[in-house]
Amino acid sequence: MRKRTIEDYVEVIYIIQKKKEKVHTNDIASAFNINPASVTEVFQKLSDEGYINYEKYSGVTLTKKGEKLAIYTKQKHDTLKNFLKILGVDEKIADEDACKIEHNVNKVTMKKLKKFVEFANIEDGCTRWLDHFYHFEKTGEYVLCDKKEIKKCPIDKENKN
Repeated sequence: MRKRTIEDYVEVIYIIQKKKEKVHTNDIASAFNINPASVTEVFQKLSDEGYINYEKYSGVTLTKKGEKLAIYTKQKHDTLKNFLKILGVDEKIADEDACKIEHNVNKVTMKKLKKFVEFANIEDGCTRWLDHFYHFEKTGEYVLCDKKEIKKCPIDKENKN
């Protein structure tokens, strides 16, 4: 079974399982907008691979292995979504893109992104660098921190020629 499918399913099962004890095929079918029969097939495979406890007609719960993967996947998703929101990406788009990226991002990159998001969210009021980024994004001009000068970005000039 594909890594993406496994991660998507265990993450959604994890989220739903927080609200109710057992997750049923209809819960997942609704979340993914697919046929319940397709969910049953995946449930059987996830059970065979040790990610879920599956009893036909009674729903599923995550195993320790499934829960560990679900938590890790959800953390990646949340970090990526927050990173994209920091960049100014709309929340809905950030959520969609995070879902796509979370399955392919390298662990080393993920660790750096997590630290960046933590750093960017520090509540000490020191966000001048981020304000400079937003200004650069909108205008193509950057502000030199020590001189408070606005300069055109050399990269921007190259791209316009």
